[in-house]
Amino acid sequence: MQRKPPTGVGRLLADVGGSPSLRRHLEVFGPLDSGIDVLQLADAAGLRGRGGAGFPTARKLAATASRRGDLLVVANGAEGEPASKKDRSLLRVAPHLVIDGAMLAARAVGAEDILLAVSRPAPELERAIAERRGRAPDGRVEVRRVPDAFVAGEESALIRALEGRAAKPTLKPPYPFERGVDGRPTLVQNVETLAHLALIARYGPSWFGGGSALVTLGGAFVRRGVHEIPIGATLNDVVRRLGGESARVQAYLVGGYFGGWVRPADAAELALTPEVLGAGAIVALPQSTCALAECSRVVRYLASQSAGQCGPCVHGLAAIAGAISTRRAQPSNIQRWANMVEGRGACRHPDGAARFVRSALDVFADEFDRHVRHGGCGRPYTCVLPVGAGQ
Repeated sequence: MQRKPPTGVGRLLADVGGSPSLRRHLEVFGPLDSGIDVLQLADAAGLRGRGGAGFPTARKLAATASRRGDLLVVANGAEGEPASKKDRSLLRVAPHLVIDGAMLAARAVGAEDILLAVSRPAPELERAIAERRGRAPDGRVEVRRVPDAFVAGEESALIRALEGRAAKPTLKPPYPFERGVDGRPTLVQNVETLAHLALIARYGPSWFGGGSALVTLGGAFVRRGVHEIPIGATLNDVVRRLGGESARVQAYLVGGYFGGWVRPADAAELALTPEVLGAGAIVALPQSTCALAECSRVVRYLASQSAGQCGPCVHGLAAIAGAISTRRAQPSNIQRWANMVEGRGACRHPDGAARFVRSALDVFADEFDRHVRHGGCGRPYTCVLPVGAGQ
């Protein structure tokens, strides 16, 4: 029986009565139709990845489906971004939607095995799989732990981790759909993307419309935490919708640590698309903290998260972090070094860090000038932007 589609923004986080059990999941969302064309639905809906790059899901499905051999689907829930908690929240609240989406993706590409990659304990996900055990074809679903590290979420690093090796990115090609886990053609999709796919399969592309996205609000927001927002809403709309700020804001970081800074004056024009949202983190930086100290700490963290196999990360990011933290930071040098590290690594880690740095140079230009002229800004450093333990 077709259930009533969720209305409004609350889709992935629809009320399941406080219980993510299979029984409640089926009561709220109903069963999946076994006769649907998954690839066609994903294409018609315009579904794009929610893991950071915003790549069209249908194209990824089609590329993997074109391969021969023992195919595999990996649901990527290895959320290494310190400012984001959206994926772990989704796995806690709606694990069955993620499993449904992974099963649909497996059907679309012709895979029998599904690995659910997580970097932290996921008891709700484990229980959800146990509930389904013995219901074909779910017997092929397995949770696999990977390192809790920023770079471990990158596709090629994730594949190496799933093989029991160090989570270090590799040069592409080959791409995962060509040669992935243990040499098998592998589809890697973010868990939120798969959950959206499960809803589209039930309610159709027209219902999906522009879609929604999970975001983690941090810093000077009144309602910090994970929320669901409509795709395409402006940053201003989201701020108003979710209760506003708790303090005067000097800038917003949108997209996590591979994203960029946005001035409050530009928030009304910024549409929050999957590409802009990146890792799904938005942090409001209050006026009460030193922006350069915050940025330096993030770049130092990113340098510490390098796989340690390429010079731009090993030497370049540490040098940039040190330059930003000095009381007389020279923007021209920092800009030059950021340009030098981009495009020179085995993965996009130095590129994302360089994008963050260039954005800071632009949005906090007055702060850099104040530090150069006066040796500082006079603001304390309050550690608004979260990083890993010990940083």
